[in-house]
Amino acid sequence: MITFNGCYTALITPMNSNRQVDYDGLQQLIDFQVKNGVSGILAVGTTGESPTLDWTDHSKVIEKTREYATTRCLTIAGTGSNSTQEAIAGTQHAQHAGINTVLLVDPYYNGPSSMEIRREYIEPIASRFPEVQIIPYVIPGRTGTQLLPQDLAILHAQYPNVRCVKEATGDPQNMTLTRKLCGENFAILSGDDDKTYTMITSPDINASGVISVASNIAPKAVSDMVHYALNGNTQAASVIAQALQPLFSIITIKTTEQTPYGPTTCKARNPLVIKTLMNVVGMPSGPCRQPLGKITPNGLEIALSAVRKVHIANPQILQPIADYFGVDLTDRLYNTKYLEGLTYA
Repeated sequence: MITFNGCYTALITPMNSNRQVDYDGLQQLIDFQVKNGVSGILAVGTTGESPTLDWTDHSKVIEKTREYATTRCLTIAGTGSNSTQEAIAGTQHAQHAGINTVLLVDPYYNGPSSMEIRREYIEPIASRFPEVQIIPYVIPGRTGTQLLPQDLAILHAQYPNVRCVKEATGDPQNMTLTRKLCGENFAILSGDDDKTYTMITSPDINASGVISVASNIAPKAVSDMVHYALNGNTQAASVIAQALQPLFSIITIKTTEQTPYGPTTCKARNPLVIKTLMNVVGMPSGPCRQPLGKITPNGLEIALSAVRKVHIANPQILQPIADYFGVDLTDRLYNTKYLEGLTYA
């Protein structure tokens, strides 16, 4: 029986310059994560560019993640889709690859109701794969729809393999209702790095961990924060959470950009910022697949300012990167040669 607690990294999918998957880089990143204490790795979530990996790439990345992680940590396969048949096929492939936990994002764009998500999406998969643990991923800001706590509670009551949710609504009332309706033997994992500490330490939510983006570059620190919080050492967890706040604040970056027709708002959404920073500090990353492209110079300055702040105030947070990848972080963070080609002109 899997116990869902700890830090699970929503791993980026590294690319070569031609935007093909870099499997050598993937192996390095997984080893880096495992050696820095994560409880598990999510392969091909949104952070792993699931929308732009075709199913051949999708399935191979999941297979390789399981192969590289072996039994050192839990492998979670992102097999969700806005097509139930695609999600079934992806889940079947993951099971054949030896993975017994999958993440199913709410069906995006076509906008089924909560009842439809339950009856026409989660139920067919949960019933067909009773040995696979199903983690619904509720993120209405991305999907335009939402599996509600009431339907989640029905699923939990009917299917033993639905006993965890990735909660990214940003709504404490929704989280509290999930806990109330689903009970104490149901796991809530944070889907927002900056809300993890509060979600774990709030008795009304009592989250048991996070599926993290920031842990791509700070796995040990995020893992330590989660474990301290789960073990009741809230003071130590709070100190780490505050130290990590600059990183949490840049998962998405909004800037105002000037055009010949007036100012516009530009939003650099995950995984663009985290992949850009990984390129800067010398980790395997590469570009995003289109239609994600590059960050703006303004956005990069915001990202660099945050990372430099962490490096100055709490150098131990980023030190594992230097140790594992053999890089000089001061050089990487301040030498402009490492920024070439990372932004739009």
